[in-house]
Amino acid sequence: MRKKRVLLLSEGFGAGHTQAAYALSSSLRKLSPHIQTRVLELGSFLNPKMAPYIVSAYRKTVTSQPRLMGYVYRHQKSFNRLTTLALHRIFYTHTQNIVRQLRPDIIVCTHFIPSAVVSRLKRLDPGLKVPLVTVITDYDAHASWISPEVDRYLVSTQEVKTKLRQRSVPGGKIQVTGMPVHPSFWEHPGREEILEQFALRDLPTVLVMGGGWGLMNDEVVNEALLSWRDRVQLVFCLGRNDELLAEMRRDARYNHQNISLIGFTREVDRLMEISDLLVTKPGGMTCSEGLAKGVPMLFYHPLPGQEEENCRYFTAAGFGEPITSLEVVDNWMKRLLYNYDDVRTKRKRHLEAIGRYHPMQSAQSIIDMLE
Repeated sequence: MRKKRVLLLSEGFGAGHTQAAYALSSSLRKLSPHIQTRVLELGSFLNPKMAPYIVSAYRKTVTSQPRLMGYVYRHQKSFNRLTTLALHRIFYTHTQNIVRQLRPDIIVCTHFIPSAVVSRLKRLDPGLKVPLVTVITDYDAHASWISPEVDRYLVSTQEVKTKLRQRSVPGGKIQVTGMPVHPSFWEHPGREEILEQFALRDLPTVLVMGGGWGLMNDEVVNEALLSWRDRVQLVFCLGRNDELLAEMRRDARYNHQNISLIGFTREVDRLMEISDLLVTKPGGMTCSEGLAKGVPMLFYHPLPGQEEENCRYFTAAGFGEPITSLEVVDNWMKRLLYNYDDVRTKRKRHLEAIGRYHPMQSAQSIIDMLE
């Protein structure tokens, strides 16, 4: 019997979308031995020479012109029409060839660009009957995610479903599954084992992350955290930002026995497991991974658009709070030092509460469609 083929398409604009694709890939194969998966970042696969320059330009725009990104986000309708047309011109034939060669039984998109491209492909080729699943990897739903050719939307919350309904998406096409977090984030290995692996100390621990791009250029927040380094362990995870990692290693302030500087790692789940507080940009995947681990979160400088919406959702739900002042940082450091048992107890209750969420629900929905 031929294995069912699942083609998962993402894009490299931020690491979270591709993380979601790999999380789904792992969950699908874990649930069924009769499924074969393939994950592709569409732009990188089709144009490997040009893609890094496009992603780099996007990253620079995000960091230097956040208001522009917010404007684009708020005016998605007209932007979406132009983008879809441009993507069609660039990717249509190549994507069509990929689909013909790989012959997937279902296509799953974790970024709106490949979703728009495949939607247009289905629209212009009536013979293409492959089901299209779009996984919205944030806690908001803007117009670029939406297309009549999408057969099912997998969304994180009931609120996102409501937003899609308000944009005239039929309710039967939407399923609330939670975010597709990698299965490893639902496991709880021993603390001592992880501390030894990363050469960490058994102290109240704060994990500081800037997403896959390592966007942690907030000197004020970093300085506030550093003032507690004699009593609290600080782990800075820099992702793929090698330049910032080298800069921090040269900085004497970070040369301390209670400070660890880590570059790209595939074991963020283990770092979150032994951390008592996560300080992060409010990207959809990072927040969802923190949620799965039950770790309280502080959010700094959300980008206009998706990150603002993510921040609002997690704050309203009581899973974290924005750093509106340095007093917020200091209050949390005091909690870790003087009310540590209370912090651990609340985390345990939080894990019990989210235990009702099935981590494989997104993958199971895809398998149900295949069957």
